[in-house]
Amino acid sequence: MDQYKKHESVAALMNRSNVDTDQIIPKQFLKKVERSGFGVHLFHDWRFNDDGVTENPDFELNKPAFKGAKVLVAGDNFGCGSSREHAPWAIADYGFNTIISTSYADIFYNNCFKNGILAIVVDEKQLDALMQEINANEGVSFVVDLENQEVTTPAGNGFKFEIDPFRKDNMLKGLDDIGLTLKHVDKISEFEEQHKQQFPWLWA
Repeated sequence: MDQYKKHESVAALMNRSNVDTDQIIPKQFLKKVERSGFGVHLFHDWRFNDDGVTENPDFELNKPAFKGAKVLVAGDNFGCGSSREHAPWAIADYGFNTIISTSYADIFYNNCFKNGILAIVVDEKQLDALMQEINANEGVSFVVDLENQEVTTPAGNGFKFEIDPFRKDNMLKGLDDIGLTLKHVDKISEFEEQHKQQFPWLWA
């Protein structure tokens, strides 16, 4: 998992509530176990026309102003529906590393942090101000500073946000569950050597 660093990025707007994981990554694309390759299918049914190839010009993320955005500002209850971890995989593979919303489905929220996505919670007033700023100036960039837990915007709609200290530290260091486990590789190796001596037939 990449370290999360302070960055400035275009903020894309998805002013929709209750965006579920089947819209984020439709079920027909859940055919792989690796995390890569899902970004091309993100919001497939909305992004593309009926032919599944040409982009739908009416879908908000297809706007040229939002190309290359790393920040996604979305409506309430983002990531609801099934618990598929492919949803944050697709979001991260597409290029987003930050989501700002008023609420998230619990499993999706937890999976975001396990996959290097900073899921920020704001109140309705803050979200409305951010959405209005993007609508007034599509292509506007926000600065996200995880170390200081702060988002700043050109129009002054910035804010401080809360985050669990353990999750914050992991994101700053780029540690997912595997990375956390590998911090104890010496103890794991020591245990395995002792286990081999005690039960050699299990290691034959």
